[in-house]
Amino acid sequence: MNADQALAFRLARSGLAARTAGSLAEAAGCPASDFSRDAALQALAARAEEVSREDYDRAVDKGDLVVAYIVRGAIHALAPGDFALYGRALIARDDDELGAQLGRQVQRLSAEKGFAPTDALDEVATATKDALADGPLDKNDLHQALRERVRDDLMPWCKGCKSHHVAPMLWRYATVRAGVRLDSGRRYTAGKPGRAPAAREAVRRFLAFYGPARPGDFAEWAGLAKPHAERLWDEVAGDLVEVRLGKAAAWVAADDEDAIASPPEAEGVRLLPPGDPYLQKANRPLLAPGDALRKRLFRPVASPGAVLKDGRLVGLWRAKAKGRRTELTVEKLARVSRADLAGEAERIAALRGDGDLALVVD
Repeated sequence: MNADQALAFRLARSGLAARTAGSLAEAAGCPASDFSRDAALQALAARAEEVSREDYDRAVDKGDLVVAYIVRGAIHALAPGDFALYGRALIARDDDELGAQLGRQVQRLSAEKGFAPTDALDEVATATKDALADGPLDKNDLHQALRERVRDDLMPWCKGCKSHHVAPMLWRYATVRAGVRLDSGRRYTAGKPGRAPAAREAVRRFLAFYGPARPGDFAEWAGLAKPHAERLWDEVAGDLVEVRLGKAAAWVAADDEDAIASPPEAEGVRLLPPGDPYLQKANRPLLAPGDALRKRLFRPVASPGAVLKDGRLVGLWRAKAKGRRTELTVEKLARVSRADLAGEAERIAALRGDGDLALVVD
């Protein structure tokens, strides 16, 4: 199997071969990162017709679409029925594995202060539930509420905030454990994730979007320690088949063998925001095989978006506000016309809430 075939399968499963999603929740079947504000809104608009900011905000506030910290302790938009799967179900129960999931700062604090990561997470999650019992809180008010409820050992000094607050990955995963979601105003509020399903289902979902893949790919995507990810992978291994992706072995769900052998052809242009599900790490070496291009497209901060035409990477894009105007600049990497880009550029400008568009094609 070559890279083009694998990417065509992943593109279709990501909802980008054609705009067929009938709802925002369906468009968010593969969780969409919202690390950059409005990235999830733009990602869902690439998968469903007639998406507006008003409809998106309304769905978030009603709970028809969930925005919350889930995999990797990062903010994503996802379908409500998947809230527990990508959240609570993937939290490690072993102290070593949870320490790896919470990151080096928590591991260091755990060693220095002598607390167990599992105990710390339980404490902060309980404090978070208590803090939100009377209604939503913004980030600053939530941190203050946690200062009043959490022991000092869990609150290192933050140079950026110039204050003590709960270690970042610890409070983010505490919101996961507590089932907290965000409203359209970015306030933290009590959610209803429901009972967590078996975590192995996350492996199946991952392969449905990113197969063929390997256990290490799943571990990186889900933010899990390798032993944790491999254990979940082993639980579904009997349902997988081995294929060759290039020269290396990889696996796909047996039920997807036919789909991956003949994926549908993609049509049209899409402007994908930074952090789009299709731009996650599993796809990057295939989508941008050259080191130089990959470094330009996937930067540590301020990455551009990707322009796809008929499923192929043909450019990079950035947008910035100039008064009430969106200036959207496309750097072409392959043949794509201004006429091809105009409709999608106007869609981005409308989602940003800007009245006019200036499209610049280099």
